[in-house]
Parts: sequence; structure tokens; C-alpha cells
Amino acid sequence: MATSSKSFALFIALVLSTADMSFGARHLLQTATPSIPSLPIIPTLPIPTTIPSIPSLPTIPTIPIPTSLPSLPSMPTLPIIPTTLPQPTLPTQPTTTLPPLPSVPNVPTVLPPMPSIPTSLPKIPSIPFLTPPPATSP
Repeated sequence: MATSSKSFALFIALVLSTADMSFGARHLLQTATPSIPSLPIIPTLPIPTTIPSIPSLPTIPTIPIPTSLPSLPSMPTLPIIPTTLPQPTLPTQPTTTLPPLPSVPNVPTVLPPMPSIPTSLPKIPSIPFLTPPPATSP
């Protein structure tokens, strides 16, 4: 009920606003168009007859390139590394005997029977003061 009255009120508001807009548009169409004022004249700047020349860029000084490079220092000699290294000896591991593992218990393969699910609801006793009184007229 409340949504239908809200939608009706929205419909009425749209109709009235549309009518106001159409009256406003008709009023604008019936009025005379105002004359547009002319733009002011912008004076032009005088054009120079000669363009000044751009100053030249300064020259970059050059560094003389040496004709021969200095010699590199000599490489130091590396020490000689032996190719075979002595192999370390590992200590012997003690031997221990483990006790035997216990046997795995048997898992039952038959499941116990499932209890039955009742299919009818139990009778709920009625409370006399909550039930309506018997009808007196036919």
C-alpha cells in the first residue's frame, strides 16, 4: 500500500515538472532574441622589419687524446692448489637392536545396527485453558 502511494506521488511530481518545463520552453520560444553586442577591435602589434640574429653557441673545449696508454701492472702469481685432498675418516656407528613392533589390532568390518527413525510425531497433550471455548450457537 505504501509503495503504490509513493509511486503515484512520484508520477504526479514528474507530470507537473514536465508541464512546467514545457511552459518555460514555450515562453523562451515566444520571446524575441536579444541582439549580440559586437566584439571590441583588438589592435595589432607592429611587425619588425628585421629579425635579430641568434647568438652562436660557445665552443666546447677538447681534451687532447693520448697516443699511447700506460702499461698495466703485472699480475701476481697464484699459489698452487693440490688436486687431491686427504679424505677424512668417519667414526664407526654403534649397532643397536630395536624391539619388535606390536601387532595392529583387527578393525571390525560389520557396523552396529542403526536406530530406527520415528515417522510420526508424538501426541502433544492440550492445555484446557488455552483452547477456545466450545461454540454455543448452531
